Amino acid sequence: MRSITAVDVTQKPSAASRVRDEPSVHDSFTEQRFQSITGPLDNHLLAALPEPDFARLAPHLEQVLMPLGEVLYEPGGRLQHVYFPTTAIISLHYTCENGASAEIAGVGNEGMLGVSLFMGGDTTPSGAVVQTAGHGYRLASQRLVEEFNRGGPMLRLLLRYSQALLTQVAQTGACNRHHSVAQQLCRWLLLTLDRLPTNDLVMTQELIASMLGVRRESVTEAAGTLKDDGVISYRRGHITVLSREGLQTHVCECYAVVKAEFDRLLGDVLYQ
Repeated sequence: MRSITAVDVTQKPSAASRVRDEPSVHDSFTEQRFQSITGPLDNHLLAALPEPDFARLAPHLEQVLMPLGEVLYEPGGRLQHVYFPTTAIISLHYTCENGASAEIAGVGNEGMLGVSLFMGGDTTPSGAVVQTAGHGYRLASQRLVEEFNRGGPMLRLLLRYSQALLTQVAQTGACNRHHSVAQQLCRWLLLTLDRLPTNDLVMTQELIASMLGVRRESVTEAAGTLKDDGVISYRRGHITVLSREGLQTHVCECYAVVKAEFDRLLGDVLYQ
């Protein structure tokens, strides 16, 4: 990790104190994502913990800056930390022997990176890279495992999150196999928007193509159709969603399946 800033996160702020202005998107990487400092309770899993459970973890949470393209772990690598994104988004991806890769899931402020630790596997054949720059909090792996093994609210919360994440992985695989690039793009954009406070994405079509596992020309064609329909606008390295309803009109059922499962399993704790 290039830059780590430790902060005092031992006090759980009120809901009112967590309201902030929407960050704007600029060309400068630093200005774009690092202007407003976020707290650990901007991660919905941490915010869902009861006060005593959060208090045990809070002194050990470290705020981290997560630049675009930062590799958080390599395939087969042992995780030293788990990550709770607040404004950043992490892409879980698998790379084939021939070098081709595709995203299998995304993790934003709704979740956590590192489920293999408490599932008993320690490592995973997939890798993790920062897809959207921002902030997050990291926790030493041992601390998370200790809390999980207490068998309390953290265990139940992480097991439910893991099931929702598995649904996302499975649905992504089905979508990539059976649906058009345009539908995949709409699914990806909607899931990304759900994790951001803005309709502006700093993202190249080449990077999107890599995550979807398709040719860049296919993404350019799909994006062009959405632009012609007034759903999005784009310039180099930036995509702005003009109509969320338009995306929902063009998307396949996969977005709704993933969202419904997250709402079913975690809606009562993540969105209260």
